[in-house]
Amino acid sequence: MQSYKPGKAAFIFIFITAALDVLALGIIVPVLPKLIVSFRDGDFSAASRWVGYFGIAWAMAQFMCQPVLGALSDRFGRRPVVLLSNIGLGVDYLVMALAPSLTWLFIGRLASGAAAASFSTAQAYIADITPADKRAAKFGLLGAVFGVGFTIGPALGGWLGGIDLRLPFWAAAGFSLANAVYGYFVLPESLAPENRTKKFVWRSASVFGALKFIRRDSALAAIVLAIFLSLLAHESLPSLFVLYTDYRYHWTPTETGLALAGVGIFQTLVAGGLVRHAVKRFGETPSAVAGLVFGVLGFVGFAVAPVGWAFLAAIPLIALWSLAAPAMQSMATRFVGVSEQGALQGAVSSLRGVSGMIGPITFTQLLAFEISKGHMPGMAYGLSALLCSFSFLVVVALARRGVMKDVTAAAP
Repeated sequence: MQSYKPGKAAFIFIFITAALDVLALGIIVPVLPKLIVSFRDGDFSAASRWVGYFGIAWAMAQFMCQPVLGALSDRFGRRPVVLLSNIGLGVDYLVMALAPSLTWLFIGRLASGAAAASFSTAQAYIADITPADKRAAKFGLLGAVFGVGFTIGPALGGWLGGIDLRLPFWAAAGFSLANAVYGYFVLPESLAPENRTKKFVWRSASVFGALKFIRRDSALAAIVLAIFLSLLAHESLPSLFVLYTDYRYHWTPTETGLALAGVGIFQTLVAGGLVRHAVKRFGETPSAVAGLVFGVLGFVGFAVAPVGWAFLAAIPLIALWSLAAPAMQSMATRFVGVSEQGALQGAVSSLRGVSGMIGPITFTQLLAFEISKGHMPGMAYGLSALLCSFSFLVVVALARRGVMKDVTAAAP
């Protein structure tokens, strides 16, 4: 396909791609630990360690491979990377569905982390086809897709897993492969040949090359640092939510599930609708600053809430934190050219992998320490509040230096 100004169908496809990828990921969340337990003959202690190994391996694969995939999309275009990613994920889920041993299941999980490029490449695709002053709104919609996928996916996976533990993996494979077929016929290329990098250099595409790419501009490095701190703070939510509310408030699984659904719904509403209006009315930098303030208040609320209803009252504040991520993501895209959006998104996704490696172990160990000492827990969410505070200070410092003046103005 030779059109480099994709129409509405291609734009919709990118969101469908992201939704199906997140849905496929979410489907296996409630059953993967159970399948690991089955391979360990019901030994929960050994299975728990393997669940941790799986999580670290997936994050490590993201950390190592995302810069490479981003650079490949800058050299060869977004379309082939998105399609091959979908095919790769489909094959990986098939391997996991058929895995005869824990080793094969681990290999499939590792490969799925390496192949999961669609979300970061979708962000680069959006940057290609969206005017700079409207990118935050589109990134917000992409975030809303993520929220919807992770609300529906685990519920669907739990239902399918109740029939057969392998069935969710077959469904995930089906979603990914069907997405690849659909994209082959619908998705045009967004990056014209003249806007692509002239050659692919492995050294530049490595993790270290990605970090060097970010450091070349101090303002870009600062906004990416702010994004990373926010990503790291976010790791406390999936890592702690169930354990924390069970221990402190004695919530039942039903109560926890409803609360998580509420988080997903509120975040979807903010990312899918409020971001666009906030950025249009106030600009990207003020929206990011406001979102980070809400994040700090929300995590403080989680940390100090003495009873369950007070914890629930902080959920809308955490949802309003979703104003920050798409605004900061859009701000970062302004510091690189059209031929480098893939490299940028790959570098950010690599840092997401870093947060996925160090965040869960840090937050869970803090919670374990407090429980072992007989203290009322809350320190881990306090750390998330502190990380959001540092992110806030970085964005404010950039605004005061004047380097963000082009992105603080409200969109027309």
